[in-house]
Amino acid sequence: MEFFRDPKIDFLGKKWYFLAFSLVFSVAGVLSMLFWHGIPLGVDFRGGTLVYVKFSHAPDDDAIRASLQKANLQRARIQRYGPPANNEVLIDLDVRETSEKALDQGKVQIINALETNAPVGKQDLNNSSSLTIANYLLEKDPLRAGTDANQRYSALAQAIVNYRDKVKGGVLGSLDELKGVVDPAAVSVLQDGFYVSDFGVRNVEIVGPQVGAQLRKQALLATVYSLAGMLVYLGFRFEWIYGVAAVVTVFHDTLITVGAFSLTNKEISLTVIAAILTLIGYSNNDTIVVFDRIRENLKLMRREKLSDIVNRSINQTLSRTILTAGLTFLTVLALYLFGGEVLHGFSFALVIGILIGTYSSIAIAAPILVAYQDWRSTRGRQSPVMIAAGGGKPRPPQPKSVASNR
Repeated sequence: MEFFRDPKIDFLGKKWYFLAFSLVFSVAGVLSMLFWHGIPLGVDFRGGTLVYVKFSHAPDDDAIRASLQKANLQRARIQRYGPPANNEVLIDLDVRETSEKALDQGKVQIINALETNAPVGKQDLNNSSSLTIANYLLEKDPLRAGTDANQRYSALAQAIVNYRDKVKGGVLGSLDELKGVVDPAAVSVLQDGFYVSDFGVRNVEIVGPQVGAQLRKQALLATVYSLAGMLVYLGFRFEWIYGVAAVVTVFHDTLITVGAFSLTNKEISLTVIAAILTLIGYSNNDTIVVFDRIRENLKLMRREKLSDIVNRSINQTLSRTILTAGLTFLTVLALYLFGGEVLHGFSFALVIGILIGTYSSIAIAAPILVAYQDWRSTRGRQSPVMIAAGGGKPRPPQPKSVASNR
């Protein structure tokens, strides 16, 4: 299948436009990383506490942020997750202790910040444990349970928690909802000591600072090793200048992708690093296809200029590039639009990366080869790119004709 039949687009003639485009986005990303948003590392890398909160209504991010700031949680981050109808919010706190105390601390901080109109002397049933409920019922003893009171009220409290979490999604609308679940006498007693808020803390997770630092180091090493391996492979497969061009191209792609995360202030998590490593492989594959065609054409068109050979090679692989990149882009775009919040960062990195990776294989990698040959020519040396056309050895000079000596 071909989108174009024998195209003759002068890609190298537009190299300065490509350079300007790359400079604008690269510089914007670097400035954002240095002066604006920095590199927005997720909790996987910087450490912290994640608190998952479900509301009984559509949450107001501004109101939540104001409540957190009022409770002196200045560096908390708010992020929606899950389907919008679930009314779920992820709150990222800068609490980096790794202990059971820290888990309770994060939960208590969120509850205290969001419970702005709590009745005096009552506990929140939406954020109470089964043990708390069982102890209260055991103290009041509404069922006159006698000797097996401990067991009966523990089972009753667990039934309430199961109904709240599994049936109502973690948030009760009112205490009256329990009348069909437990004994009305128990509900009546609970109304004296409990109330229901409009939210419930579903889960608390912690990533310690030491783990985050280790993950940062491993992610950086994985990226560096992949670039080094690419350089070595292309150095043996083609010539070393091809490897340098490919590594510069992938560095360009990675810089723009990370810059896009900084400009949009999206957090970089472990899944984003996985997407960047995928991008490195994808961009490298596109670049190798173009390089391989250049190498074939160097053997067939020995007397033509390298710039003409490179242009011809890019045009010959253009249909293949658009077909493969286009189908992949549509897939990751669907993942970005419909994959949910959990995959949002991963798919965003791939959407940006595939566009930039396809562009750079044409607009960055190939012009580097031509620029290197031009630089070698100005120094009176033959480029290894052109030497490769003759099987690895330069062609001997042609003898002059007899007429030229007269």
